[in-house]
Amino acid sequence: MKRNITYILLLTLGMLSACDLDRLPMNGPTTGTFPATEEEATMGLLAAYKGLTLLDAANTPFLHVMDNISDIGYARPSNNYTSPITSSLTTDNALATKPWEYHYKTIARCHTVLDNLENIRNSISEEKFNQLDAELRVIRAYCYSKLIELYGDVPLVLNALGLNDANNLPRTSKAEVQQWIIDEMSDIADHLPAAQPAYGNVRVGSVAAYMLKARVALYAGQFGVAAEASKKALELANGIYALTPFDGSSQFANQDHQSGEPECSNIFGYDGYRNSSEWIWVFEYNQNISGNTHNQGYYFGSRLGKGCSYWGPTQNLIDSFQCIDGLPIDESPLYDANAPFKSRDPRLDMYCARPHARLMGFQFETNTTFDQVNNYWPLINGESNAPVMVSNTDSKNAYRTFSGYLWRKHTDNADYLTNSSRGVSDLNLGVFRFAELLLIYAEAKIESNDIDATVYEAIDQIRRRAGMPELDKNLSQSELRSILRYERKIELCNDGLRWYDIRRWGIADQVMNGVIYLNRNGNTWSSNVVVDIDENHTPIYDQAEATNYFTTQEVVYQINKDEVWPVPQQEIDINPSLTQNPGY
Repeated sequence: MKRNITYILLLTLGMLSACDLDRLPMNGPTTGTFPATEEEATMGLLAAYKGLTLLDAANTPFLHVMDNISDIGYARPSNNYTSPITSSLTTDNALATKPWEYHYKTIARCHTVLDNLENIRNSISEEKFNQLDAELRVIRAYCYSKLIELYGDVPLVLNALGLNDANNLPRTSKAEVQQWIIDEMSDIADHLPAAQPAYGNVRVGSVAAYMLKARVALYAGQFGVAAEASKKALELANGIYALTPFDGSSQFANQDHQSGEPECSNIFGYDGYRNSSEWIWVFEYNQNISGNTHNQGYYFGSRLGKGCSYWGPTQNLIDSFQCIDGLPIDESPLYDANAPFKSRDPRLDMYCARPHARLMGFQFETNTTFDQVNNYWPLINGESNAPVMVSNTDSKNAYRTFSGYLWRKHTDNADYLTNSSRGVSDLNLGVFRFAELLLIYAEAKIESNDIDATVYEAIDQIRRRAGMPELDKNLSQSELRSILRYERKIELCNDGLRWYDIRRWGIADQVMNGVIYLNRNGNTWSSNVVVDIDENHTPIYDQAEATNYFTTQEVVYQINKDEVWPVPQQEIDINPSLTQNPGY
């Protein structure tokens, strides 16, 4: 079947996804009467939530792909993932077409319920009716927020359409859609409970609705609106959401593999999704539901961890981490190029895996001089009081990490037991996190030049959790802007937000032109490699010196083209009212 808006907006099977049925029972609901009961409306709502989990690339949830096509992350070279960083995306590239398809598909699931929700108004309480309506509208607005950031102007469709209508849909301006989202959240946020922890924060509450409003307003440059909405979200979150301290494994940051393994699974792993107070909105995966899994553990995992080392941080990100004194590596007296992973912001080791560290129970080395490495699993499992040596496939395999590093964030060592090319994982996907809410609030206040103690406290909460020094006070707006951009780059790395940040800040043409650096061979390097860290915390390299140690990937960013992706050509073929983005 053709995958297009026409097909997507006419879908009537959203309710079935929640129950994993393959066909509509003869005595079941139809699109004309659905939903006829509160139970049916809830089924349709759950189908919309499930729809959010279906968008992936390389069997990885889409959010965790996006940073790996930016300056801070890198994918195994391929047409799908090299073309977006070399200004060569095509209108039929699967990476660029899937978000359009799947977001509109989820929007259609929302309309399946919303269009006929009045059917049950008189049979349920007003509070329950308003909550069902509000949850569906949050999901729909979230989908539109992703569509406009990826494609710019998109058709704003607010109900299911017939064939004739769907073939004549013009694009609505990005600014108009942004304002529609802001207005939508203003209308419905207070119809929701503050949170829904009984559902593991899979179902949204008013904190999530206000956060969505704040994020969209921030991206739209409506800083006053963003500040007000994020402040409201923080007030509602009080006593419900908060930063979760790193667990005891943070003591192994800045240490080598012999000391132990730094982990952040109490936030970003299975335990984190069960118990952390940091997650405001979560997409849920469940192996007991057909089609509701992914294989991210395999694509993130090291070769020794039974993964394929597909995604990983760049050298550019590694060099962006400050030293523990709060100074960048080009200024700090603590930085030693001969021991570059010592005395650094602990989040380098909490969020990334680098040579000489322990990763997924193994000594992680990418240099071929390490023919064998330590396997700590016998010690971890209590089978031995010492590790054993194993062949180092993390340096020998032809498809070892291409960046020289791997992500530790959004992984869990429990996946070591199931990692394989055909493996499945139901590690949830965090969408809204309290740390991001703090940074939205801080940025909105900074850009509004409404700087007070709450701005410092929002940022300092995150820095204290990381073990970094608090900010000096009485800083200028430009100084705080620089600090804010550091925290977003570091704290939110691999959360899927960097692609959007560098575009809205107007720095994508700087950081995505020229080359990005990779250290696939795990080389050591000289102190002359990095000559500066700029105000956006982007490392500036002496290219002649850097290429003595690092490999490179050419990157190209064309202004007035690469701000957005192409509209899928198949959509234009079906809907002549659609126009293509410039340059495609």
